[in-house]
Amino acid sequence: MRISLSDLLNQKQLLLADGATGTNFMEMGLEPGFPPDIWNMTEPQKPAALHQAFVDAGSDIILTNTFGANAPRLKLHDAQDDTYAINKAGAEIAGKVAEAADRPVVVAGSVGPTGELFQPMGEMTMESAIDAFTTQIRGLKDGGADVIWIETMSAAEEIQAACQAAINLEIPYVFTGSFDTAGRTMMGIAPQNLGQVADDLSVKPVAYGANCGVGASDMLITNQAMTSAAPEAVIVSKANCGIPVVKGKHTVYTGTPEIMADFVRMAADSGVRIIGGCCGTAPNHVAAMRKAMDSYEAASRPTLEQIVAKIGPLVAPANEAGAAERRRERSARRRRS
Repeated sequence: MRISLSDLLNQKQLLLADGATGTNFMEMGLEPGFPPDIWNMTEPQKPAALHQAFVDAGSDIILTNTFGANAPRLKLHDAQDDTYAINKAGAEIAGKVAEAADRPVVVAGSVGPTGELFQPMGEMTMESAIDAFTTQIRGLKDGGADVIWIETMSAAEEIQAACQAAINLEIPYVFTGSFDTAGRTMMGIAPQNLGQVADDLSVKPVAYGANCGVGASDMLITNQAMTSAAPEAVIVSKANCGIPVVKGKHTVYTGTPEIMADFVRMAADSGVRIIGGCCGTAPNHVAAMRKAMDSYEAASRPTLEQIVAKIGPLVAPANEAGAAERRRERSARRRRS
């Protein structure tokens, strides 16, 4: 059963998104370095199976297998000419799973970063970025995606380019940043300022927030900065399932279903409305998150001490970013004097 994200938000206070793509695909045999997006064309049964597993676990929103399906990234695998087809197929695969569900499920067209830098640090311009995202998003829209889900972003310009492409194609959109550098994105966006990225856009996002990053505890602090800055906004939170630990050839995430269930409750108490998992989050984690969401009873906003006690220590506290800025300022003053 299909539904728009806006309609589902009007029906329910809390929505459960899905979990990880890449780490779950590795369990299905994805080789390191191989782009999973191409499976939409060559092995569609695998993304379909993952979508189904997340729907069975209780996800209200499933993200298409198209995170890296933009031309600049596909070019690394000589597949840039298939950008439109890969995205259209990805949306169609997820759409069939959603349509067969006995409850409303939103298909969100995943759009990740290009991996390119904007001028003057790189060669990308706003025009070329919009063009790249337009091809991808047109494929997702034509494949039937209900909303565009722009995720794991770090640069304001790239977020704006992807949003503008969605606006030009007249499809609603969501965007999330990855806050993995001492409380900020790699390009310096603070969580409380993320919503301002869309200030000059003609159509505002349905929701915005954070995904990936460095850990669920850090994610909750990021979420609280967002909900404090914009209490009226619909905030998204898709946290990694604990911390990655390399064991031989495999990367294992330390999060348990119980921790992810606690994360749901604390995110909801922090004012978040769309909650899911990112790297390492398997269907069994999502099932535990569904139970936590269904039995949720509102409590007070969690303190840092409560977050650390339940979820674990912060990996990259935001105060480190402030300290680094102060060091840079002192260094600059010394150079000027």
